[in-house]
Amino acid sequence: MSITPQEIAETRGMVREQNLDIRTITMGISLMGCADEDLKRMCTKVYDRVTQTAEHLVSTAADLEREYGIPIVNKRVSVTPVAQIAAACKDVDLTPLAHTLDKAAATLGIDYLGGYSALVQKGIGDADRRLIACIPEALAATSRVCSSLNVASLRAGINMDAVLLAARTIRRAAELTADEDSVGASKFVVFANMVEDSPFMAGAVHGSGEADAVINVGVSGPGVMAAALAELSDEADMMEVAERIKQTAFKITRAGELMSREAARRLGVEKGIVDLSLAPTPAVGDSVARILEIIGVGRCGGPGTTAALALLNDCVKKGGVMASSSVGGLSGAFIPVSEDAGMIEAAEAGALTLEKLEAMTCVCSVGLDMIAIPGDTSVEAIAGIIADEMAIGVINNKTTAVRIIPAIGKQEGEAVEYGGLFGRAPVMHVNPHAGTVLAHRGGRFPAPLNSLKN
Repeated sequence: MSITPQEIAETRGMVREQNLDIRTITMGISLMGCADEDLKRMCTKVYDRVTQTAEHLVSTAADLEREYGIPIVNKRVSVTPVAQIAAACKDVDLTPLAHTLDKAAATLGIDYLGGYSALVQKGIGDADRRLIACIPEALAATSRVCSSLNVASLRAGINMDAVLLAARTIRRAAELTADEDSVGASKFVVFANMVEDSPFMAGAVHGSGEADAVINVGVSGPGVMAAALAELSDEADMMEVAERIKQTAFKITRAGELMSREAARRLGVEKGIVDLSLAPTPAVGDSVARILEIIGVGRCGGPGTTAALALLNDCVKKGGVMASSSVGGLSGAFIPVSEDAGMIEAAEAGALTLEKLEAMTCVCSVGLDMIAIPGDTSVEAIAGIIADEMAIGVINNKTTAVRIIPAIGKQEGEAVEYGGLFGRAPVMHVNPHAGTVLAHRGGRFPAPLNSLKN
């Protein structure tokens, strides 16, 4: 597909007036050749592999920004889930690998590095267990490392032992960073049906089915979408709204396609995917919640919100998939509370609740994202929230995730303040009736009948 000068000119107008940006260029790097029975040697191999492969990532992104006039907000790296290479050694303490990754990220000058992760949807291996035990301390002691667990999938069901471990990990990560508004928990995400090629943190990993090194790009553009929909009158029917969303998503995704092609070519690695998600920021006018309100919902979270989000998510995919030779990742509309000015306002007004957000995740790209909850929320309640969200992913064969922040020392109505992309998260109410039995039953929630597709 050729990209015309007219398209580039239109894109620059979107940048100037509507907050269009490339949210991230993420280089995925395989660490499979770095496994070693000696942890110190493995750390050296990991550092060398990451820093040598991604040596020119930041400078290439800067060149592309300057030449095309499109901001690239984040430069990131994802790596092979660390538990997979840690199986080669017997060390109990795997935090040196987190420190190595953090050092490599600092050397490269990137924003985040994802992949301090394990895939435990069907069982927990020895290396998985050792890594999970180290996650809270690793996130507290590093600034750029992100971590994730895949605890469920369509074909495996839900590993309830892993769900409880994840809940304890979230709680401990929050406690260890209580003096920083429990920021450690914001760098950890729990998945059902994790994808191998997402460019977005905190859940990016480099999957085993990928090439040695790839470039994955995540586009954004809620401001562009909101401006396009605002041009329609209130009398426009839903088919007109759908068509406008598709047309606009196509234009947004073309910018990501151009950047991904050029970045991969200049860096000499495989071109991966374009993730055509609408990823909001706390900036005014860059809100997915605002798009839903333009579609016609009185306030995000009110009746009709799930329907409006379903329309938006579906039409973004339909429009974006025609604009790139390889769409992947999560692709759709994100609803992170702290990172969306409209979501923050809706939560503070009481229009948006945790239960409504859960309903919305049935039709959107990810799940419960960047949500602050009271610091005294029990591990059992956190496990129940995770299990509910994993069930949505497993039964509906979609990627879902949970990234929640127990705000230690804070109660409903207060807020955690991170600034920048992470924004501000109001502490939301949690239903107190989780009980104490479900989270501790353990075992495996079996795969649903629709997993039997062979």
